[in-house]
Amino acid sequence: MLNAVVPESRASLHAMLDFAWAAGAFVSTDAMEATGLTRSTAIAALDELINFGLLRELPNSRAVGQYSKGRPARRFELRPEAAVVIGMDAGRSHLTTTVADLRGVPLAQETTELTAANEGTHERRAAVVAAIDSALIAAGRSRTEVLAACVGVPSPVDSHGRSPEQREGFWRRMNPDLRELLEEWVPIVRVENDASLAAVAEGATGAAVGLENFVVLLAGDRLGAGVVVDGHLLRGAHGGVGEMKAFDFVFGVESAAGIGLKLTDWVVQAATSGHIPPGHPLTDIPTEQLTGRAVLDLARQGDPWSRCLVERAGALLARVTAVFGSLYDPERVIVSGAVADGLAEVIEVARARLPTELDLPAPDLRQSLLGASAVATGAVSAALEAARTDVLRLSAEELRWREAAS
Repeated sequence: MLNAVVPESRASLHAMLDFAWAAGAFVSTDAMEATGLTRSTAIAALDELINFGLLRELPNSRAVGQYSKGRPARRFELRPEAAVVIGMDAGRSHLTTTVADLRGVPLAQETTELTAANEGTHERRAAVVAAIDSALIAAGRSRTEVLAACVGVPSPVDSHGRSPEQREGFWRRMNPDLRELLEEWVPIVRVENDASLAAVAEGATGAAVGLENFVVLLAGDRLGAGVVVDGHLLRGAHGGVGEMKAFDFVFGVESAAGIGLKLTDWVVQAATSGHIPPGHPLTDIPTEQLTGRAVLDLARQGDPWSRCLVERAGALLARVTAVFGSLYDPERVIVSGAVADGLAEVIEVARARLPTELDLPAPDLRQSLLGASAVATGAVSAALEAARTDVLRLSAEELRWREAAS
C-alpha cells in the first residue's frame, strides 16, 4: 500500500524516483552520483520511497558478492508490482485495454469490439469501464491497485482531457468526459488524442527514439497527426494541432480521408465508370468488395494499372507530408497505424517526390514498425509518464480514500 509524501521532501524524492524508475537494481552511491544529492539527503529520500511503497531494499552489495572491504553499499530497486497502470486505445470500433506494471511490462491485454450502439454517452462510458475491469481481472489485479490510466480517443483533446464540441457531435461521443469518469477511482488520469499517443509510442520505442522534432501520421479511415516539436507534444488551445480538416482546402489532397480509404474510393469510382481495363483481375470482384488493399497487392505483383493508383496515393502522401514539413520542420515523418504495414510502396513514391514539394530540407519519411499497436503502446507509455510525474503529488487524503476503497 502506498503512503503519503510530505511536500517539503518532494524535490529530492522526484530526483531519486526518476533515477530509480529508469535504473535496475542500484547501490546508494550510484543514486548519489546520478542525482547530485548528498549522502544524507539521498539515503533519506531512498528510505522515504521505501516507506511510500515504490522502492524495496535488496541484500547489500557484500551479500551478493559485489563488495569486500569497508561498509557494504545498500542496494535498492523499484517495486514494479507496487501498482499497475492502464493504457487504452479507445477507437470508434474497438477498445484495446492493457494492464502493465510500473516497468511497463504488460500483465494483460484485451480487445473489445464496439458497434454504433456503443456511441451514446452512457453506453461508451459503460463500455470503457467494463473493458478496464475485465482487463484487471485478467491481470489478477484490482481497481485499488491502479495508479494511473491513459485513454486515447479519435478526437482533439485539450490539456484538461476534454474534447471540443463539433457540428456532427462525433468528438464528444468519442470522449464523453472520460477523464472525469475515471478520476472517480483512478488517482492519475490522462486522456489524449490517439495520434498524439502514436507519437508518444514512436518516441518511446519506435522510429522516433532520440528525436525531438517529428510528426506521426496515424493512417486510419481518416488521417490524424501527433506533432512533437523541440521534444514537446503539441496540443493547442483545444487539442486541435493534429486535426486535419484543413486538408479539405489543400489542392491535391482535398480531405482528411485515410490513404487506404482513398485507394478504395478511387478503385470503386474506376469500376463504376468502367475505367478498369477489360480482363483486369479487379473486374472479377463485385464493386462493393473492392478495397485499397487489393490495389496495393496487385501493384506489388507488378500490375501497371494498380501501380498508377499507388503513384497517385504516393503523390497525395507527399503533399500531406510537405504541409507538415513546412509548418513544423520535423526531422522525420512516420506513417503509423494498422494500415501502415501495406503502404511501403506508397511511402516509397512519396519519399521520391518530397524534395519537389517544399523548400525546407525534406523530412525523413518512414513507415512505423509498431503497426496496429501504436496507440495502445503510447497509452501505456503516457500512463507511466503520468504516474512517474504525479505519484508524489498525491495527497494523504487521496491515498486514504484508496485505502478505504480496498
